Amino acid sequence: MVADDFRRAHGLVGRATRIVVLSGAGISTDSGIPDFRGPNGLWAKDPGAERRATLAAYLSDPELRSTAWQRLADRSRPDPVPNAGHRALVGLEDAGRLELLATQNTDGLHLAAGHHPERVVELHGSSRRTRCWRCGVEQDTDRVLERVRAGETDPCCTATIAGAPCGGLLKRSTILFGEPLDAAALRRAALAVRDADLLMAVGTTLSVHPAAGLVHLAHELGRPIVILTRGPTELDHLASARLDGSISELLPALCA
Repeated sequence: MVADDFRRAHGLVGRATRIVVLSGAGISTDSGIPDFRGPNGLWAKDPGAERRATLAAYLSDPELRSTAWQRLADRSRPDPVPNAGHRALVGLEDAGRLELLATQNTDGLHLAAGHHPERVVELHGSSRRTRCWRCGVEQDTDRVLERVRAGETDPCCTATIAGAPCGGLLKRSTILFGEPLDAAALRRAALAVRDADLLMAVGTTLSVHPAAGLVHLAHELGRPIVILTRGPTELDHLASARLDGSISELLPALCA
């Protein structure tokens, strides 16, 4: 049955020429980035992490912000690198068959793998960029972390507005719980699904909306749907083909 599932999925991918990919945390676990909801995920290992990922708490609690910035600044492990799953999707783009990659991930690994930025929509923002909550000026997160390592506990915006420092609260551009997604990014992803001849959902539990709505849209339009992830998803019943296993092993074979 597993071999039949793979042959069905491989046939769908092989025939498609305008593929939209929706990726989630599962594609990055083999790069050393934990997922959120699994038994070894971030929420299970660090219960306080979910509150730190809530917009209202982040904006109202200076101590929470200081803790969050200090955790980032204290990380000593090397930056994660793209794995074979990320590179397999670059291969689809190089072959001219990737319409759009819409990712729920904020780790930047799809771009690091070599995708052209115009082919990637980061639905939940990027941890590599930081934005001022007051004036909207963006900067590299690494610049803010340098200030934290130099002694700032809750760094604020230093952009000059009307001749004076802004002083606004800084927040990474990742979307927190309670924060709306970029409507333009969602609209672009939906338009790509309408033009696609296949939707692949990779490494996502399809439990987070509105991103999971792209699968519903593809189903309504009669587009084939291939789901590849470890464990069940909430939308498996909509899949034309469903694969369960290591993404970094299965995806390269699926895209070959």
